[in-house]
This record gives sequence, structure tokens and C-alpha cells, in this order.
Amino acid sequence: MKKKRLALLLLVSLLGAVLTGCGDGSAAKAPENGPQSGSTDAQPQANEITVGVAQDLDDSLDPHLAVAAGTKEVMFNVFEGLMKPTSTGDLTPAIAEDYTVSEDHMTYTFTLRDGVKFHNGDTVTAEDVVYSISRCADTTDGTPLVEAFSIIQSVESPDERTVVITLKEPSNEFISYMTTAILPADYDQQDTSPVGTGPFRFVSRAAQDSIVLEKFQDYWGTPAYLDKVTFKIIENADSLMMSLQSGAIDLCAHLTSTQVAQLGDGFEVEEGTMNLVQALYLNNAEKPFDDVRVRQALCYAVDKQQILDLAFDGYGSPIGSSMYPAFGKYFDQSLTNYYSCDVEKARELLTQAGYPDGFSMTITVPSNYKPHMDTAEVLVQQLAAIGVTAAIEPIEWESWVSDVYVGRQFQSTVVGVDASNMTARALLERFTSDYGKNFINYSDPAYDQLFTQALATYDDAAQTEIYKQMERNLTENAANVYIQDLADLVAVRKGLEGLTFYPIYVLDLAPVRWAE
Repeated sequence: MKKKRLALLLLVSLLGAVLTGCGDGSAAKAPENGPQSGSTDAQPQANEITVGVAQDLDDSLDPHLAVAAGTKEVMFNVFEGLMKPTSTGDLTPAIAEDYTVSEDHMTYTFTLRDGVKFHNGDTVTAEDVVYSISRCADTTDGTPLVEAFSIIQSVESPDERTVVITLKEPSNEFISYMTTAILPADYDQQDTSPVGTGPFRFVSRAAQDSIVLEKFQDYWGTPAYLDKVTFKIIENADSLMMSLQSGAIDLCAHLTSTQVAQLGDGFEVEEGTMNLVQALYLNNAEKPFDDVRVRQALCYAVDKQQILDLAFDGYGSPIGSSMYPAFGKYFDQSLTNYYSCDVEKARELLTQAGYPDGFSMTITVPSNYKPHMDTAEVLVQQLAAIGVTAAIEPIEWESWVSDVYVGRQFQSTVVGVDASNMTARALLERFTSDYGKNFINYSDPAYDQLFTQALATYDDAAQTEIYKQMERNLTENAANVYIQDLADLVAVRKGLEGLTFYPIYVLDLAPVRWAE
């Protein structure tokens, strides 16, 4: 691991002295401490683990209706599509054994894998696939559940093992959306008792307490090693650490460096990236953030590296738009430092916008996400340097979803936005003017036009360039104050192995096992 430069245990006392503007944020290192874990052999002998998670899942566990990234992260182990993402960012056949694409890229023909079972014992049929895709393409209530399915002309099954999807227009991204979960057509309890085809099957849920999964014995592919996984919901950060230290939890992702320092010797720490766009998201329809000069001023006021140094001991990857490095060809590194920290420039912009003495604002943050809370604490001090008084409003996750994400009743918020698949569209479409999930109310005709062009472009290189123009548009117009793709520090109890990181926000527990 990288050398620790600062523990957040000192954050409150250091912020006032250190964060007076743009700077390196250096400070003394706090001692590492924390009680030693005392794990027993009970979990390995039972071939099960307990995973700590900081938020409860969505009220509905139906994968087609999932909102929270945390829900998708957990239920990745339960559901599969015709295709499945790999840890290298590729797609591999899952419920489909193979597929072909017509020369005009308008017809996709899938041959289903023989004998794939749902968790209720039923065999997957072409009817189930037609139902699942058609359900996500349905426009009865307005936009389809999967926006990319709006170009589907028809979904048909000429026989029991074949599904033919015909499009209204060509698309070189369509196959990426075939990770959409396939569900049994005649089952109506996905909300509370979900049934999929993955390596683990759902057993039970206790709201605000736990989710239990068990190994699916009839899984078509490489079976899971573990017999049982319990996801323990612990929204209080202190309680989460106590559970880790006491041996009640065997694996926990998304920890801060300070939490890692308190683990003791009973854990190994694996480091990856969260594959999220963390930003100070601004409601572009609310004053003063309806003025691009104000939004740009905030961008100039924020020192990303200082945030990483102070709140994350240097971990994390700075970003400058709504794209993170794992997206490879789509990621534009040149945008990362588009706004270099410049307090005077920020003050000038505020004066031009009519706020020479600054203003007051509220940063709404889901309180159970310590990384976002820690980021907000640093932002408050950095914004103070340009005369902006920011107050943090902690809010429960469920309220954040209903009030901020759905209701759009907020000024600003610190969260991380994920991608449902490895397409630029998955991250960039949400900021088009009429998109239902455009929770920041970004509205720019030029951006909308670029997106329309991207969808109508079938040459991969040309389409990639258009997506990069969309990223630049978001940056230049300061749609949000972009910060980082957070480092993912995962505590793994000694004796556990097989944890694999993906370029999207999932936790694959199938390869996790106790060492023999």
C-alpha cells in the first residue's frame, strides 16, 4: 500500500489550519492503531462469509427496476443476461451460447445455452428471454426501462432455443446492453423474492439488516466456491469498524484509508478502483448554479489533489468529466486539469456573476457513505476560500434517492455515479436535456445534438471522438465539479482469496474462497 500521509482522525483539527486555499495539503501522519481481529475458524469450516455493506438495497430487488449502485453490486451474483461482463471489460456469452449479427447490424440472433436453470428450478426458455427484453423495451409508461432498447423493432423466438432481435436502426453498442437480466416470464415476485440464473440464489432479506444468498447447485457455469454469503447492512461507520475488528465481518469494500489503518493484522487489504464518477453534482436549474460562471468558479476553487491527500491519503484517480480511467479509449486525460486551482480566478468569476461577496449553499450527502462525507468536509473549507459558505446536510440513503435523485430537490450533492455497462453512453446519456435520470437538470442543445450524432455514428473511432466532445462540453460548461474515481480499499480476512476487481461497480463473489 501507499505510504500513509494523513489519517482522517486528525481531519477536523487540521482543516482550519491547512485548507485556506489551493495547496499541497501536507500534514503530519497519524499513528496507525486499532484492535487486533480475533476471527474464529467457524466461517471457513461452514464455507460461508459475511460481507459488510454500508447501505440497504433498494426496496425492490427487481433488477430491471434497480436504482442504487449498491443494489446492482450485490445482485450481480444473482442475475445474468444473454451476455455477461468479465473482469477485463469484455463480454462473454452467458444465457446465450453464441450469437450472430447481420451485415447491416440490424438483426441479432441469439442461440440459448441448453439446460440453463432459474433458481426456482425452471429451465430458461426463449419465451423468458423475449419477455425480459420486451419488458425493458416497453414504452407504455413513457421511456423504456433500458433507454438503449428504444431502437428495438421486434423480439421474436422462431424456436425454443433461438431469439431474434431486430432493430429500427444499426447500433454498434447494442450488444453491451445484452447484460440485462433474464427473468422467468411467469413469475411476479421479483420485488421481494428475486429469481435469476446466477451462481448464487436469493434466500432471504431482513430490511435494514441483511441479505442472504446461497450457492446455486444447478448453475450452468463454473460454480461458486462458497456455500453461503450474508450481506450485513451496517450504515454507521463506527459500528462497521467494530464489526470488522470483532471478527463479525469477513469482507468489506469501499473503506477509507483511515478505516484500513484501524483493521489490525487479521485482514489483507486489496486495492482497486470503485469505477464511479465522484463529483460535487450541481443542480443546474437552481440559483446560483444556473449561471455557468458560478459553476466554473467552484471548479477553480477546488483542489482535487488536496482532497485526495487529506481525505484519502493520496488514494484515488483525479478526473475532469463524467468518465473514469477504466473506460480506456473514452477517457480524456486532458480534461483532468482543465480547471487548475485558482482562487483569484474563482473570485473574479463570482464577481462577474453578481456575487462579489460569495453566497451560501447546501451540500446534501448520503450520511452512510463516509468517503462522500469526508470529501464534503474538505470541499466546505476549500469553498470558504472564495467566500462561499457551504453547509453539509447529511441525509439517509433512501431520502437521498427520493428527494435528490428522483425529486431533484437539492442545490448540490456529493455522490459517485456508476455505469451499468462498459459504454460511454451509460455515463453520458444521463445529462441529455430530456433524460429521466438527468438529476442535475443539465440542459445544453449542443450536448443533446452531439448525443444524437453519436447514436447515428456506426464507425467506432468516429463515435468515440463524439463522446469525447460530449465530455469536453460537460467540463467546459462546468456541469459539475468533478473530483475523482475513488480508490476501492477492500478488507479481506486472512485466509480468503479470489477477490476480483471489475471495471464496473460489481462485487463478484463466485471466485471468492477460503484457502485450503
